[in-house]
Amino acid sequence: MSETTASATPASTDFKPGSPNWVDVASNDKEASKAFYTGLFGWTANDLGEEAGGYVMFELDGAAVAAMGGTQEGQPPAWSLYFDTTSADETAAKVTEAGGKVIAPPFDVLGQGRMAVFQDPTGAFFSVWQKSVMPGMGKLGEPNTFGWCELNTRDVEAAAGFYAKVFGWSAHRSQGSQDGVPYTEWQLDGKSFGGAMDMSNTPIPADVPPHWLVYFNVTDIDASTAKVPGLGGKGMMGPEAYPGGKFSVVAEPSGAAFGLMQSSEG
Repeated sequence: MSETTASATPASTDFKPGSPNWVDVASNDKEASKAFYTGLFGWTANDLGEEAGGYVMFELDGAAVAAMGGTQEGQPPAWSLYFDTTSADETAAKVTEAGGKVIAPPFDVLGQGRMAVFQDPTGAFFSVWQKSVMPGMGKLGEPNTFGWCELNTRDVEAAAGFYAKVFGWSAHRSQGSQDGVPYTEWQLDGKSFGGAMDMSNTPIPADVPPHWLVYFNVTDIDASTAKVPGLGGKGMMGPEAYPGGKFSVVAEPSGAAFGLMQSSEG
């Protein structure tokens, strides 16, 4: 994020295939996480009950913006990123052909849609959502909603080739910030919606695996970041300036990391 010049994702829920359309977090302390997110973002939490496996829908002004589930055995707390697809089954075939792995084959979700979980060739996990009843995020690109996603990997070139084959993304590479570290922006139809960082050029420890990082928009990143410890979370990086505004990386009480971003464009 420190090298990108892109601003927040525009507010829209008319998802193009291949674009981010949903995010959820797996927590090993759902009550603590629920209090954290409602306190930080002003979300309301709607527990969908046992039929939905205890899935909690986070809403802002009545619109679904994210969700939370419990962790499975051996699963670390983390945010998951979903991309829109018209066919989860066809995407699964493309993932395999492009050198990725199918972690959870496509399956139906309570009549709301169809999903699958994959791993790209560099090691990062991601999911797809094929909408039926539930289209995905009801708000994004606004304060306290999804704004950006960033792939942290040690092989940006391999990732670019993979996602181009699976989703048709193009990779726009810039020189980066004053330190000259290159930054890659993922684009659909010429519009940026996310980016990629080479983890080898960052302070990220060598034992941290490649991963997608989810960012949420805020209106005052200094105030929001300062609020995190009082809600049981912790700051990990920043706030720091980037050409399009400021960002920080924080962790919620269960340990799941995510980013905050404030665009200089308002």
